[in-house]
Amino acid sequence: MAAIDEQTILITGATDGLGKTVATDLARGGAAILLHGRNPEKGERVLEEIRTATGNDRISYYNADFSSLAEVRGLAEAVGADRDRLDVLINNAGLGAGPDPEKRETGADGCELRLTVNYLAPFLLTRELLPRLQAGARESGEARIVNVASAAQRAIDFDDVMLERDYSGMRAYSQSKLALVMFTFDLARELAGSGVTVNALHPASLMDTRMVREWFGQPRTTVEEGARFVERLAIASELKGVNGEYFDQGRSARAAEQAYDEPARRRLRELTETWIGAA
Repeated sequence: MAAIDEQTILITGATDGLGKTVATDLARGGAAILLHGRNPEKGERVLEEIRTATGNDRISYYNADFSSLAEVRGLAEAVGADRDRLDVLINNAGLGAGPDPEKRETGADGCELRLTVNYLAPFLLTRELLPRLQAGARESGEARIVNVASAAQRAIDFDDVMLERDYSGMRAYSQSKLALVMFTFDLARELAGSGVTVNALHPASLMDTRMVREWFGQPRTTVEEGARFVERLAIASELKGVNGEYFDQGRSARAAEQAYDEPARRRLRELTETWIGAA
């Protein structure tokens, strides 16, 4: 990979918590940082905070609400218009179980909300930005995709993927994170030998984020702990060429069993293409 001060890195969900910490750390290294958020006023405020804290003025902000796949496409178009290449895409934006974990919600396209934000949005964004990542790989030898998943993974019930019959916020969250891991494995196979790698990770358990405070009240770890593992996957030279792995913090680990089930992954791909195509 290129030296960090020659890289362009897009981080979704970068205006708070883990994403903001990762963005600040990588900006300190001199990278051109593309911040994503869904509140433009907060986004511009965070952009200025990171510029001031790091002395790096190579920072831009992009707004998109990931509950709408049209806005995800708009984000990809905006980034593609501004940048000829990307070196790293960190798919970090996500929703937890929600303040009322028994209340089922849907996104703008009619799909269950957590599946939309935590899985369909990063799936679509990654697909749309692959040409820019491939350009980054051609120029510097490697580009990386980092999918921020979770150890909380639950098998997808393909008879009730949208959880219309048996809803819980935690189940929705856990299912969406497993779907993201399944996508990681499929995409890694597709991209093998291309110079673009993709890996997923569980960064840390119960970090001090709004999502965790909303669910559990008391966090157990800091965002700084999780951030260092995300950053390692994004830029560490010792991980050059590592592709299609699931990491529990810094070690390669085994995801939930359904992630290795080829028919299940194929079924998810087929459904995803239908959902994306209909949006």
